[in-house]
Amino acid sequence: MQIASTTPFFEVRIEMRIEPYNPHHLDAVVRLSLRAWTPVFDSIRNAMDADVYREFYPDNWRVSQQKAVEDVCAAEDTNVWVAIDAGSTVGFVAVKLDSASSMGEIYMIAVDPDYQRQGIGSALIEFALAWLKDAGMSVAMVETGGDPGHAPARCTYEKLGFGLLPIARYFKKL
Repeated sequence: MQIASTTPFFEVRIEMRIEPYNPHHLDAVVRLSLRAWTPVFDSIRNAMDADVYREFYPDNWRVSQQKAVEDVCAAEDTNVWVAIDAGSTVGFVAVKLDSASSMGEIYMIAVDPDYQRQGIGSALIEFALAWLKDAGMSVAMVETGGDPGHAPARCTYEKLGFGLLPIARYFKKL
């Protein structure tokens, strides 16, 4: 797959392929995820009550997110693919199926910050959507935050045709 992206200042052309996750990808997937999600967790910290945030991430968000990525990559009920460019892992997507409801979930996705805004996230999502459809799913779902750090993700999902179901989730430290 070739992706071309043009910005007002320069043109970037990358050769990228999407392949099934293999455990040798894990370190790269964890590293790119933590780098990609740094501005997201900065935004969450600023949007959330400080005491609640500390309850969610008492040992630093990176610890819990690294474990979440490792768990997703190892989960038998999750399908994971990686985006590879010039031999480097530059993104990943994890998908779960709920056959009873015919709904597939794009459960986790990240693109290395050095490769963002080049269409890799969209390509991973489109790949996942095609796979979900081939797997017999009739609905796809993806969940993200409403804070400013998640704005690029929301923009991508909307660009790809996802419709928003407004949900309000409140937290209070006890």
